[in-house]
Amino acid sequence: MTDPSRTKRLAGVDIGTLTCRLLIADLLEGERLKEVRSERRILRLGEGVDQTKQLSVTAMDRVLQCLKEWRELINIAQVDAVAVVATSAVRDAENRDEFLGRVKHEAGFEVELISGEEEARRTMLGIRSGLPYGVTNVLALDIGGGSTEFILDRPGQNPVVHSIDVGVVRLCERLLQHDPPTEGEVRQAREWIAKETKAAVGSMGNYQTATFVGTAGTVTSLAAMAQKLPTYEPVRIHNYTLSLDTILELEQTLLRRKKADRTGLSGLEKGREEVIAAGAIIIRTIMETLGVPGVLVSDLGLREGVLIDLATRGTKR
Repeated sequence: MTDPSRTKRLAGVDIGTLTCRLLIADLLEGERLKEVRSERRILRLGEGVDQTKQLSVTAMDRVLQCLKEWRELINIAQVDAVAVVATSAVRDAENRDEFLGRVKHEAGFEVELISGEEEARRTMLGIRSGLPYGVTNVLALDIGGGSTEFILDRPGQNPVVHSIDVGVVRLCERLLQHDPPTEGEVRQAREWIAKETKAAVGSMGNYQTATFVGTAGTVTSLAAMAQKLPTYEPVRIHNYTLSLDTILELEQTLLRRKKADRTGLSGLEKGREEVIAAGAIIIRTIMETLGVPGVLVSDLGLREGVLIDLATRGTKR
């Protein structure tokens, strides 16, 4: 018989357009999470989806191999419940059912395909779990591989969410064709991002009084680069304030280099060389469009929110 006082252990997997993430954590009082194991791998599931509307066999194979390895880790950890979610690339792919079927058959995971709005809701659960004391109203930004979510969250009010189909992989494939991108390509990218940003926040009301918070790989990578961290240090990245001026400097550094020449830059995660310039363009343009001078970096996001949501609804293993 299970001891009801035993700490509950949960596992969550986020199958993203660019990156897949695993978190195994113990659930403590107050829905706080104590990490047991975490991993992230840049696997580019969404490679080519913007043009073809298909997940490629090679991309699916990469992700399936990773998920099978994580299934073993989850089994060894003896977790009480598991939640696996998929986002933009799988939403957009016409062969999504083939992929989801393979995940179930080969890795033993039931995958929940979540909407951009549901992705934003769970992301906010993760962000809220680690905000500094005194931060209440939040305008959160989640830059992914295929989409970007804006989330205005104020205590006592329903969150306002807008998801736009601008992400680092999609931007690279659609507009940034040269290496490094040409001035014309960058200008087109800025115009597209600014237009989508204005449309997204136009009906959000008074977002200007909210604290601007960024989550996911682009923002955390830029925070690591700003501090020239030789290895990823969550404690130094989480709740770090990244200024627009610093982002401008980093963007110019990245745009002056070819992808191969970005390898080895301090703080830049291996595998992110191709998309980090696109990420810098996106965050810079959004901040300039919104008129915000800095962004509070959250190392917590969808992965943590998936587990918090799992705890509240008691999903079975």
